Amino acid sequence: MLNIRILVVGKIKEKYFRNALDEYLKRLSRFAKIEIIEVKDEATPEKASKSENLEILQTEGGRLLDKINNRDFVIALAIEGKLITSPDLADMIREIPLDGYSTIDFVIGGSLGLSNEIKNRANAKISFGRITLPHQLARVLLTEQIYRSFMINEGSPYHK
Repeated sequence: MLNIRILVVGKIKEKYFRNALDEYLKRLSRFAKIEIIEVKDEATPEKASKSENLEILQTEGGRLLDKINNRDFVIALAIEGKLITSPDLADMIREIPLDGYSTIDFVIGGSLGLSNEIKNRANAKISFGRITLPHQLARVLLTEQIYRSFMINEGSPYHK
């Protein structure tokens, strides 16, 4: 069974995001072993300097990198990533195991995004659009899109 890990900075505090996430995790459990790994987010001062922001990105990035295994296929969600469609993501999820990977790590950064170290480690960088989303909403959106990918690959009418 394919392992899918969603590595994220910070926790979900809002009950409505948690409920939506739990629903998609339940639905996904028949297709893959899915796990969400949360790392601590750093407090970002309101008027942080560029160097302070870089330090925060590197600290959070280091925490994420510590959770990534050498043999994982890493997909970073980054605003500058490749714009993809739901069928594109379905194709990726179907093809990655054929290349010998048993674990796919999706990585979502915190309020400042992802460090260059994470982006450089990533096998792919994808974007759901050029807009900025709260990371809690991005997590729900990603989980739904992973579920949609399995439904597309199964030929289900869910995608219609």
